[in-house]
Amino acid sequence: MAKKRVMVAAQNIDLSAVKYEQEEIKAPHLTGLALKLFVWIVEVPIIGSLVMSLLKKQNKMTQLLRNTVIPEAPMFKPEYPPQEPEPGVVALDEDGKPEDRVEVALKCLPQYDPASCWNGDSTPSFRYWKIRDYAYAYHSKIATPSVVAEHIISVIEEFSNKKPPQPLLISFNPEEVRNQAAASTKRFEEGNPLSILDGIFVAIKDDIDCFPHPSKGGTTWMHEVRTVKKDAVSVSRLRSCGVIFVGKANMHEIGMGTTGNNSNYGTARNPHAPERYTGGSSSGPAAIVASGLCSAALGTDGGGSIRIPSSLCGVVGLKTTYGRTDIRGSLCGEGTVEIIGPIASTVEDVMLVYSAILGTSLADRISLNPSPPSVPNLSLFDSLNSLGSLRLGKYTAWFNDVYSTDISDKCEDALDLLSKTHGCEMVEIVIPELHEMSTAHFVSIGSECLSSLNPYCEDGHGARLSYDTRTSMALFRSFSASDYVAAQCLRRRIMYYHMEIFKKVDVIVTPTTGMTAPIIPLSALKDGETDMRVTVYLMRFVIAGNLLGLPAISIPVGYDKQGLPIGLQLIGRPWGEASVLRLALAIEELCAKSKKRPASFFDVLKSN
Repeated sequence: MAKKRVMVAAQNIDLSAVKYEQEEIKAPHLTGLALKLFVWIVEVPIIGSLVMSLLKKQNKMTQLLRNTVIPEAPMFKPEYPPQEPEPGVVALDEDGKPEDRVEVALKCLPQYDPASCWNGDSTPSFRYWKIRDYAYAYHSKIATPSVVAEHIISVIEEFSNKKPPQPLLISFNPEEVRNQAAASTKRFEEGNPLSILDGIFVAIKDDIDCFPHPSKGGTTWMHEVRTVKKDAVSVSRLRSCGVIFVGKANMHEIGMGTTGNNSNYGTARNPHAPERYTGGSSSGPAAIVASGLCSAALGTDGGGSIRIPSSLCGVVGLKTTYGRTDIRGSLCGEGTVEIIGPIASTVEDVMLVYSAILGTSLADRISLNPSPPSVPNLSLFDSLNSLGSLRLGKYTAWFNDVYSTDISDKCEDALDLLSKTHGCEMVEIVIPELHEMSTAHFVSIGSECLSSLNPYCEDGHGARLSYDTRTSMALFRSFSASDYVAAQCLRRRIMYYHMEIFKKVDVIVTPTTGMTAPIIPLSALKDGETDMRVTVYLMRFVIAGNLLGLPAISIPVGYDKQGLPIGLQLIGRPWGEASVLRLALAIEELCAKSKKRPASFFDVLKSN
């Protein structure tokens, strides 16, 4: 008989007795024929259940979920105490027009100096074109949206024809792009652009509705059972600002993977190293931004799916507070851990897109009682001086638990530079029960994913999922209702620990991922792969943002010895996007000189 464990109530935990334990995952790395055989075994009744039961016992999940007394009540959605107003911010009207919010955010940015951006003398060795650069080019008639569109279309078509396939987009209609660009070009000719985002090219992850494209979620069949009749709320808000949508970006099937592997359409490649993964599940959005083809993209983040690929591809990814953006019109609209958020090449561009798409649904306003949305006022002379009052929490043992010390060293260097330049205080913190947090998140996202897909799987579509997704689904089916409730009790415990930490610090700092971009095994291209050790390294630091719904951002801070991007993650208080953005911009400026041009990069603005 299994030994019962009784947890001490969260408020009675002695933090001085907490010791960091490295997480060991016991699961096979499978590709090709071995993966197919494993899927066949786990889908066989009784035998499959025994295999999954063994895996869960080996990884201490059964003991935690079924043999542990958890004193806390379940928390089925994030719940937050009232938050103090953030200093030095400008409020945004979430009930107003998206283009008006973008205009307010634009006025909060530092003054734009076109000379420094266009003469090339004072800029670092490499920099991405920002949204304001495109707007300046359009207003100055250096370029038009239609001309830029032709450059993008030619590159997208080139990617679509590669062998083996490695598409950035799953759904792409050149004529649709040309029509949007022509309308934008006409608005500029008439002197009436809709906003600073007019004529800006944006990709939409394949699990977010963008009419008239289908939403397949990276599968071969989702569009057959679910028809797209209108834009998702976030897409509609961008469209009203004049954004040009290039199509639906590639992704890990159903979002249930961290590498970005997609055996249905081909796996998007990392622009910094085409033999490596982009990270997932928002693989296409991160890759298309990193390659210079789009200024921004929308992704979804239920388990690091915006931040992981942003880190691995060397771009910026914002995971907003749960409920800050309206997730209606996406395939993950019913979950308690997912959000829709922006990926862009710079923090200021993330801020502009975030300002357009934010706005809590009526149902979430009632249940979550969000603080009013705002952005940092970066135009003030003393804006950066206010950084000196910020306290940054760092759990050193966790921070250093990475595959290569290149990652922790680069992140440490960025934080040291931040402290020396702006006087930010580093505070050592302890976060108890990280393994419990990981398990609670896995059960939550897995059960919610299974719940949304079950009707289609029962109709026979489950057999059309890829092998790695079917492996995940088999594990998700092994979770019981009591497992899910236990996970929600753990959510309340973990929330308590973090709310206590935020009484002492303003932001928690970690590397974004525990490893840089992994190599794509050739055997994984056709049938996919499952490698839980890689998954654990990639997800090590991102889970609090999802299980607890906290805002978090990944900013590039350098490269490892192989030239692969490294991301630093900032985790903020509930509804604290403005503080996270302010700090991220300061770090971005300090690390600007180290920026490298990706191996696969296209200058679509000045292309001849």
